[in-house]
Amino acid sequence: MAGADTLRAAMIEAAEKQLATSTDNDIATRAVCEAVGVTQPVLYRLFGDKRGLLDAVADHGYERYAALKAAQERTTDPVADLRAGWDGHMAFARENQALYQLMFTPRPWSRSTARDRVFELLEATLVRCAAIGALKVEPPLAARLILSASVGTALDHIASPELFDDPALSHRMRDAVFAHVLTEATVREDADPLHEAALRLRAQLDLAGTDALEPVETALLRRWLDRITQPGAGSVR
Repeated sequence: MAGADTLRAAMIEAAEKQLATSTDNDIATRAVCEAVGVTQPVLYRLFGDKRGLLDAVADHGYERYAALKAAQERTTDPVADLRAGWDGHMAFARENQALYQLMFTPRPWSRSTARDRVFELLEATLVRCAAIGALKVEPPLAARLILSASVGTALDHIASPELFDDPALSHRMRDAVFAHVLTEATVREDADPLHEAALRLRAQLDLAGTDALEPVETALLRRWLDRITQPGAGSVR
């Protein structure tokens, strides 16, 4: 019998192929086992149950997603990279519709970490944006807004292409959300220079760290910067 890792990979591949041709976004464990040439107890031993297999498929989808992100050219302009990342996200959704739904549609019983790890990839790019002063809000909040908008747009297109078939819709949504979280080239009248400086310094600490402070001092500085960048911090006296 093949090794456990080989069997596991083969069953994930068989399940993903079945999912892609399914009319109800579901799989049959018996069919998966037959495709690989094993009995169902093997599936239960490797994945626990069908839910565990679907989680494994979703996590494997993240690995493919991350590989595409890694292959994307990283420029010296993180805002340009952010825009390209949105387009890459939408392309992945179009080309892997069933897998995308499995990765991003909420499932109460799911233990997949795919969506959380996609969030982390996005937040890393936003930290780079903050480090050059291009972000109005803290990276985690920007990541939540952008991921919600991109996933919602992609799922709407998959579920109802007849209503969401405008090729420009994705970019209109992207531009609307980016306008909310990114700074403009000119100085805004409502800008809070302390807030923006704190965002930038916090991001630089995340990216490069510092040897000038002891770890406890760095932790204290991070705490102060977090307090300054929290919404409503400017009203504290």
